[in-house]
This record gives sequence, structure tokens and C-alpha cells, in this order.
Amino acid sequence: MQFKLFIVTFVLHYTTAEHYKTKPDFVKTCLKSDPDFEDCSRVAVQQLFNALGPGLPEIGLPPLDPLKIPKIRILQGDGPVNVNAALDDVTVSGFGQTEVLMSQVDSKTYDFYTKVRVPKIRIEGTYDLKGKILLIPLVGRGLCWFEPSNMTIDIVSDVKLYDKDDFVFFNVTAAHVKYSIGGLKLRMNNLFDGIDSLGLYFSILVLCI
Repeated sequence: MQFKLFIVTFVLHYTTAEHYKTKPDFVKTCLKSDPDFEDCSRVAVQQLFNALGPGLPEIGLPPLDPLKIPKIRILQGDGPVNVNAALDDVTVSGFGQTEVLMSQVDSKTYDFYTKVRVPKIRIEGTYDLKGKILLIPLVGRGLCWFEPSNMTIDIVSDVKLYDKDDFVFFNVTAAHVKYSIGGLKLRMNNLFDGIDSLGLYFSILVLCI
């Protein structure tokens, strides 16, 4: 999500800094004085997500759906669940179906609060895993995919305003993300070095968690 916020900020900076007089079709203007501002803001953010899905080659932005990520690191500290994993050559699909449920702007700080829903995301790649769940050691390496469904994401963005060339710009300095998912399917080839019984037990644990 933080990656998506970065893209949105980049697009806004680019389009205003380079084309002050020309507004792209996917940028909707909303006035804070408008009594329907929140609904307008939601529609505006939705239009941005819709435009970012296939990418914006005219300004060098790659597609958001599918999204290519060279590496993802997953670290879970000491305790009953201890995981050290790396995902390589990752492809994430599904963000193009993002539905913006709410978009609010603080009238004093201009911080953003955005709530979105993604029906289903598929994450594919190769994994390298070491760790444990309870007393069960986790060791594996191979192809994998994950499918979280009915994901709801709450994003609070800290914003700083600054002036440039007689225009006011928004600079997103931080993003705070909370999410929940309705379900999760996954497959990890060669988990437990191919011992099927342990792999089945791990699947049951994941479903219970």
C-alpha cells in the first residue's frame, strides 16, 4: 500500500509541476467548500486507482496491476511464530480491482484518511523460508502463491504542505496502514522438503490462525 501511495503522490507532483495549465483526464478537482466534498474526494481517488492499474507510460509509471516486485522480506521475531522468509521475482495481481470506500481530508492538517477494499489479490513468486510455528520447524524453498480475499485496507497519510512556483504541493511524509482479510488460500511447493504430512498440518494451522 505504501507503494501505491508513493505512486499517487508522484503523479500529482508530476502533473502539476510539469503541466500547470493542463489537467489529466484521471485527475478530478474537488473543492473543500463543497458540501459533497467527501464523495467527490472518494470518486477522485477511485479515478486515480483506475488510471494507475494499467500504468501511465507517458510519465514512465509501470502498471500497478500486475505489479512486479524483485524481492519481499518477511521477518517475524522470537516467540511461538518465528519466520524468516524471502520472496523473489514476485508478481502481484488484483490491485486493479481496488474499490475506494472512503476518502477524507483533515481540514487543519490536510492528512488523508483512505479506506479501500480489494476483492482478491494473487501473489506469485519463489520463496526461501526458515523458521518455526510452535515446535514445528519450517524449512522450504520453491514456487509459491498466496490469495488473500475480501481485503479491507485503512490508510492514514501524514501530509506536509510546501510552496513552489506559486503553487501549493502535498508531500506525503508517512503512511500508517491497517488491514483485515476475509480469507486466505496459499500453496508453497517443497515445504518441509516435500514431506506431505507436515505440509498438510501446516495448512490446517494457517486456516485456524
